[in-house]
Amino acid sequence: MKRAARASGTRPPLALALPALLAVAFLTLPLLGILVRTEWGELVDHLRSPGTVQALKLSLLVSFWALGLSLLLGVPLAWLLARVPFPGKALVRSLVLLPMVLPPTVGGVALLLAFGRRGLLGPWLDRTLGITLPFHTSGAVVAATFVAMPFLVISLEGALGGLRPRYEETAASLGASPVRVFFTVTLPMVAPGLVAGAALTWARALGEFGATITFAGNLPGTTQTLPLQVYLLLQEEPEAATSVSLLLLAIAMGVLIALRGRWTGTPSDRRPRPTPEAGPEDPPAVPVPKDPSAPAASEAGRWALHAEVTGFTRLTLDADPGTTIAVVGPNGAGKTTLLRALLGLTPRAHADLRLGDEDVTALPPHRRHVAWVPQDGALFPHLSALANTAYGLRAQGVPRAEARRAARTWLDLLGVGHLAHRRPTQLSGGQAQRVALARALAARPRLLVLDEPLAALDQTTRAHVRHTLRTHLGAFGGVCLIVTHDPVEAVSLADRVLVLDEGLALQDAAPAEVTRHPRSPWVARMLGRNAWPGTATPEGLAFEGGGTLVATDPPPPGTPALAIVAPDAVSVHREKPAGSPRNVWPGAVREIVASGSRLRVLITSDRAPDLVAEITPQSAAELGLAEGVSVWTSVKATEATIVPL
Repeated sequence: MKRAARASGTRPPLALALPALLAVAFLTLPLLGILVRTEWGELVDHLRSPGTVQALKLSLLVSFWALGLSLLLGVPLAWLLARVPFPGKALVRSLVLLPMVLPPTVGGVALLLAFGRRGLLGPWLDRTLGITLPFHTSGAVVAATFVAMPFLVISLEGALGGLRPRYEETAASLGASPVRVFFTVTLPMVAPGLVAGAALTWARALGEFGATITFAGNLPGTTQTLPLQVYLLLQEEPEAATSVSLLLLAIAMGVLIALRGRWTGTPSDRRPRPTPEAGPEDPPAVPVPKDPSAPAASEAGRWALHAEVTGFTRLTLDADPGTTIAVVGPNGAGKTTLLRALLGLTPRAHADLRLGDEDVTALPPHRRHVAWVPQDGALFPHLSALANTAYGLRAQGVPRAEARRAARTWLDLLGVGHLAHRRPTQLSGGQAQRVALARALAARPRLLVLDEPLAALDQTTRAHVRHTLRTHLGAFGGVCLIVTHDPVEAVSLADRVLVLDEGLALQDAAPAEVTRHPRSPWVARMLGRNAWPGTATPEGLAFEGGGTLVATDPPPPGTPALAIVAPDAVSVHREKPAGSPRNVWPGAVREIVASGSRLRVLITSDRAPDLVAEITPQSAAELGLAEGVSVWTSVKATEATIVPL
C-alpha cells in the first residue's frame, strides 16, 4: 500500500484506509482459523478416510453433472438474455439471479415442493418416467444446478453483451446459418466469459450444502457430498472436519487464482498484440497465376441488382452486373441503413431485393448471397487469415481442403498470401482490409457491400488498397456498393455515384457528372467546392440567408438551385476591387489551412454565405492574411455554376 501511495504521489485517506484494512482482516481471519487449527500431521489420514474419499468422489460427480446441465441450459439462456429483446426480459433476468440471493435451504424447500413426491412435477416424473429426485444422487445434481447455473448465465451474458454484433452479422453475410455463427464465431469469441462462468459454476456446485441437504438428504454414498461430510464430521471429529474444510478452501482458491486477470474480461477487454505498421511488407497487390480449381467471381455467374427500399431510406436501385456504385452523403443520410437493408439486418428499412433472376427478399441474411465488408473488416480474431477467408465457403458446405485452396488463391490474388497463417492482430490495417476483401469475394457473393473500407487506413496504405479494389472489382460478376466519404474513392472506384440525404436519393449519376454538377451542398463541399443553396432570380441566385450571386445562364426565376464555385475561382483583396467582378463581398478571415502547396482560406461575411478561397502562400504573405483580418472577396459571374435542384 505504501508503494502504491508513493506511485500516485498521495497517501490514502485514513478514514478510507482503516475500514478497508479492517475488511481485509475480517475476511482473512476465518481462513487463518482453518490454517491454524488444521492438524497437519493427520491431514493425509483425514483426507484418505473412506468416508471422505467417498464424499469427494460423489462431490466431483455431482459438480461435473451440474456443470454439464448448466452449460446445456445456461448458455442458450445467456444468449437469449444478451441478444433477443422480448417482453418480460427483466423478470426473466431476476428469476436467473434469484438463486444467488435466495437462502439455500429455501431453495431446497422450493425444489422439494416442485420435484418432490408430492410436488408439482414429482408425481408425474415418478409415474411417467420412473424418476424420483429426492434422496437420490440425481436430486443432488438438480440442487447443485439450481444454485450454480446463475453464475454461468450472468458471466456469459456480460461477455455476450461486450461482443459487438458486427462479427456475427459478417459471418451471416458470408453464408453461415445462425447456429453455425453461434458455435464458430460467438462462442469462441466469448470463451473468456464462458470459461469464467463455467469455473465459478463448478466451484459453487462443489460447495453446495443447504439446497442439497434439504432436497436430496444426507445419505452416505448417495447424496452425502463433501460439504455435508464436513457438517457431520463437526459433530464427531472436528479435526477431520477442519482438514476436509481445508481441502474445499484450497479448491476454491485454486479456481480464483486460475481466473485472476485471465478469464474475467469481455472480448473487448483483451489486450491485442502489437499491430505491425504498413510499410515494405505491405506493397500494392500484384496478381499471381490463378489456381484453376478456385472459383472466380466472374466465372460463377453475373447478377443484376434491383432493389425497392422503403422505411428510413427510400429509393429504387437498379444496376447491371459488374457495376460499382459509390454511396455518399452526410452522416445520418441513410447510407449504412441502405446496406443493412440489403443485407436484411435492420428493422429501420426494408428492401425488396432481386439478384439476377432470384427474389431474395424473404430469405434470411445467410441465404441472400450478399457479402458485407465492415469499416474495420471484422476479421474473426480467433481464426487465421486463411481460415477467415475460407469461412464463407465452409459455411456453404464446400469441403475443407477445397475451401482452403480457393481461400489461398484469393489471398495470393490480393497480395497477402504470405500472411495466410497470421491472426488478425498480427496484420497491418491494409493487410487486414485485403484479407477481409478476399474473404468476401471468396464466398462467391452476388452482391458486395463495403462500408467505408478504407476510412481507417493511412494515405499510403489507402492508395495500395484502392489499387487492389480497382483491380479485382473489375472482374466481379455482381454489383458492388461502397459507402465512402472520400471523393477520390468515389471517382476512382465507382461507375456511378449515389448521393443520399435524409434517406432520399438526391443524385445517381456517373462520377464525372456528379463532379461537374453536384446536386447536394454536402457533395460539393466534399469535392472541395463552395456550395450555396438559394432560389434563382433573373440576375442569378438569391441566397437563403440573404445576398445574391450574379451568374450567367441562371435557371428560370423561382427555381431552387445550388451555386457551385471552385475555391481557386475566389479572389481575395485587402481593398474593395474595381473592374469586372460582378460579385464582391466584404468579410473577415476565420481560418487558414494548408492544402498541399496552397492555402485554403475560410472567409465569413454578413452579406454572403461563408466561402473558401484557395491561394498561394506568396499571395497570403503579400496580403498579410491572418485570422481576423478584414478582406474583400470577388467571384466572376462566368466562374459560378448554377445547378437546379
